[in-house]
Amino acid sequence: MMEDDFPRKRGRRFFDGFFDDDLFGMDFRRIHEQMDKLMRDAFKDFENVDVEPGKSYVYGFTMRTGPDGKPHVEEFGNVPRPGVEPISGGREPLVDVIDGKEQVSVIAELPGVDKKDIDLNAGERTLSIKVDTEGRKYHKELKLPADVDPDSVKATYKNGILDVKLKRREKKEEPKKKVRIE
Repeated sequence: MMEDDFPRKRGRRFFDGFFDDDLFGMDFRRIHEQMDKLMRDAFKDFENVDVEPGKSYVYGFTMRTGPDGKPHVEEFGNVPRPGVEPISGGREPLVDVIDGKEQVSVIAELPGVDKKDIDLNAGERTLSIKVDTEGRKYHKELKLPADVDPDSVKATYKNGILDVKLKRREKKEEPKKKVRIE
């Protein structure tokens, strides 16, 4: 296959024309517009940042459909962003949260660290991942999609991947109180 097999027009963005027919519908067109704006804003904000020579910067986002059927976009990285507390010398790891029937799974990429250097803290609705070594710094505060039992946490770390499993807390029926109408 030759490079000429995939002609590209100058000045076009990757997704231009992708949503021209109504195969995907208006929702995907709006998502594309939001992603395009998000990237333009991120690069515009980055232009005003004093860049340290030799320091690498990471910026990205994940997009998934939530239980409500709507798309949710989450940013990650160490590029300064409005409303996000910067991590001194570190970055946010890439994290994926899977909301299952019986458990919530969190998978985080933490390359280049030892298991003993990972500080992991779980609450009923939160999970905190932190690594603070001389060579690597990662930090991520997650709001979990469901109430979990913090005592049920099981975590493994292998080949730079942290895998955390948290059992969902059973939903208790709230007792109903009779209300007298006046």
